[in-house]
Amino acid sequence: MKPRVAVVGGGWAGLAAAVTLVDAGHAVVLHESARQLGGRARRVDWHGIAIDNGQHLCAGAYDHTLDLLRRLGTAAGLERRRLVFDEPGFRLALPGLPRPLHLAVGLLTARGLDAGEKYAAARFMRALARRRFRLDRDDTAARLLAEHGQPGRLVARLWQPICVAALNTPLAQASAQIFCNVLRDSLAGPRAASDMLFNRGDLGRLVPDAAARHVGERGGSIHLSSRVTGLVREADGFRLAGPDDRAERVVLATHPAQAPALLAGLPGCDGLVGQLRDLRWQPILTLWLRFAAPLALPYPMLALGDGSAPWAFERNDLGPGLAAIVFSAEGPHLALAPAALRDDCLERLGRRVGPLPPLADWRVIVEKRATFACTPGLRRPDPRTPVPGLFLAGDYTAGDYPATLEGAVRSGVKCARMIIEEE
Repeated sequence: MKPRVAVVGGGWAGLAAAVTLVDAGHAVVLHESARQLGGRARRVDWHGIAIDNGQHLCAGAYDHTLDLLRRLGTAAGLERRRLVFDEPGFRLALPGLPRPLHLAVGLLTARGLDAGEKYAAARFMRALARRRFRLDRDDTAARLLAEHGQPGRLVARLWQPICVAALNTPLAQASAQIFCNVLRDSLAGPRAASDMLFNRGDLGRLVPDAAARHVGERGGSIHLSSRVTGLVREADGFRLAGPDDRAERVVLATHPAQAPALLAGLPGCDGLVGQLRDLRWQPILTLWLRFAAPLALPYPMLALGDGSAPWAFERNDLGPGLAAIVFSAEGPHLALAPAALRDDCLERLGRRVGPLPPLADWRVIVEKRATFACTPGLRRPDPRTPVPGLFLAGDYTAGDYPATLEGAVRSGVKCARMIIEEE
């Protein structure tokens, strides 16, 4: 008989694990302490409008995420666009050509780079490809780019935006190896891998709502406002303190800052708890704007400055006149008063698109611990813990990807497959 599995945490990692397990015929119960599913990629109600807690992006390389959406029947909720970097004085668009021609032609026709900068970018990508994007030792992405002679303007206009958007960590702190992994699977991957996938409709509809239906229809159960306060090892599995539930296997898919308290007292977990407590965090700030009329952006994602400056996203799919301005990672924007931040963003946006419609409403959402700081040589926990039958799922666990939706989904699927393979 297949073991009963408890999933603790209803973010995208926990939901991916639950969906994969019920599809394999396991009895699954999921406990989520909040009143809704989604974790750090969730729906927020704003005066009756369903918005996202932040603008989360998917890429064409996100194979596990796309597979999950296909299983849930929500893949049509993503709008696929070819990659365009559109910043003041710089534009890079990748054409619909097979690799590596799409990148070569994109660089050749890029606006805002001179011939030497274009050649330097191509030379850098070729050098990484010869090494199969594997480094002898991890360092910062800034040092990697300096070692390969990347000009400052090229770094500011291309490499820094990619790094900050994907790793949510500044270049000077970011892991060069994880940065290489992102380049391998996006710019150097198959042509479609570099596409941007924009969710049309709030994130709740894309995964959490559909996953809850999927799990329920296959005999699983999901409990909201159900806080697990501890795990107790028993002869035949685990007891979950709080809901007083029992399961033979547990997938711990909470935020990593909450996991140490749940692991406390379990045999052999002292080192794992230390790893989790050593993780450091990076924020994401999203300014939501509601205008009296829809904005007409030339592309759904528009940079409002160079480098790590904010990006504007058109979100008329959620409501006419909605836009999201996203600041990744730490920076001086966090010290601004909300109204000052709003005025600065409106000025930047107006410079890019011209006169703006009247502003009807606005809101700032800050996820202070949105992602782990993706730094060089970071020891990320293995999904298989020292306790038999207990697994960790989350974008922070060991893997090739930074803290992204794809990283979360991959980890959840990986834990589920480990349990399935034990049968």
